Amino acid sequence: MNTLEVISPLTGSLLGNIAVADAPAVDAAVQRAAEAFQTWGLTPVKERVQPLFRFKQLVEKNLRELSELVTAENGKTVEESEAGIRKGLEVVEFAAAIPMIARGGKLEVSRGVDCYSRSYPLGVVAGITPFNFPAMVPLWMFPIAIATGNTFLLKPSEQVPLTPVRLGELLLEAGLPEHVFQVVQGDRGTVEALLDHPGIAAAAFVGSTNVARQVYARGIAAGKRMLCLGGAKNHLIVVPDAEPEITAKNVVSSATGCAGQRCMAASVLITVGNCDAVMRAIEAEMRAVVPGKNLGAIISGAAKARIEGFIDRAEAAGARIAVDGRGTVVQGREGGFYVGPTLIEGLDVGNECACDEIFGPVLTVLHVDTLEEALAIENANPYGNAASIYTSSGATARYFEERASAGMIGVNIGVPVPREPFAFGGWNESKFGIGDITGEDGIRFWTKEKKITQKWTASASQNWMS
Repeated sequence: MNTLEVISPLTGSLLGNIAVADAPAVDAAVQRAAEAFQTWGLTPVKERVQPLFRFKQLVEKNLRELSELVTAENGKTVEESEAGIRKGLEVVEFAAAIPMIARGGKLEVSRGVDCYSRSYPLGVVAGITPFNFPAMVPLWMFPIAIATGNTFLLKPSEQVPLTPVRLGELLLEAGLPEHVFQVVQGDRGTVEALLDHPGIAAAAFVGSTNVARQVYARGIAAGKRMLCLGGAKNHLIVVPDAEPEITAKNVVSSATGCAGQRCMAASVLITVGNCDAVMRAIEAEMRAVVPGKNLGAIISGAAKARIEGFIDRAEAAGARIAVDGRGTVVQGREGGFYVGPTLIEGLDVGNECACDEIFGPVLTVLHVDTLEEALAIENANPYGNAASIYTSSGATARYFEERASAGMIGVNIGVPVPREPFAFGGWNESKFGIGDITGEDGIRFWTKEKKITQKWTASASQNWMS
């Protein structure tokens, strides 16, 4: 069996090896999940959610250990790791409340005739998750999927395989029956085996847009229900009435948090009119971000080189690199992969830094005269995860909210991730499929609805409409 090395971005050192699941191994996992589904799918929902209550408590009890594990294999700060886990636990709480939420409906549609609906699980389902949130993104998927009665196969990124295994151990400790949740490790071949397997009814994916498009097409071709979340190029717009200090802290936090390796990170800042005070504050705030202290590592050496390549080409195109994060080395972690905070100005709106997802702590600044110009730039980008505005005017905020082309909007918030029960999901090429991954859309994605019409009457002369 093939194996893959797991490298810590913090130091470049080897954390361990994982075995790659080939098609026969995937098939064996599906068969185990299918057998477990025969019991789990018929378990009353109020019983199914009980392990989730205990799981949440166990995650909280082991929060420090889990946070340090996320940091070791992903490179973000421990505080960022903990925040991601806590955000994921919100979905666990939501899933545990499904008996109170997904109760179905019943109506007497005519005399003696009732219509009602019931939700049923799909069967064996799968989640394919990225490197940037080893705990949070899986927690968007499997709690709702298993609470609604499915059995779940998780294929995490081969770069961060350790945290999901620990989550699986805690699920078993919480009383979840064996094989209701399984982790299947591997690479592209493992993903393809999952998508092609006829025993898997649905799959969700989070990753880059190019891969999301391929995964969606392959899963749909195999007859699966699919929801794939892709990349982003999120725009933050600052107008002259924005409060400089608060705006600067928020913008820089959005751009550099998790080393910019999140699909909700600020990527392009558009200033409208005279925002010199805000820009001075942003540049000062950027310089206060210290790699290895309040800025984590990049996931790999290849990713570091790719990010620095964007900065190199921007400079060659005549950009001003106001804050330059290239060549960053953290003392004591010389083998780690770090890019410092970077602020780029003076580029054309069509430059790759203003259009492509860099996925690093790099913020490109564009300057325009009007809000309409800023919105035109935001609307023209093919993605649609997030867009935010910084303003003191409610009217301006509402104008922006109604016209920005993104599924998640922020007002004076640079990372507008909804809190449960509001669902996470973007628009345009940031999503392939219908609905969102969490909230009530998550329940709908992992279930199918059965509608029942019934009549109890002693009169044979009445038809079904009577």
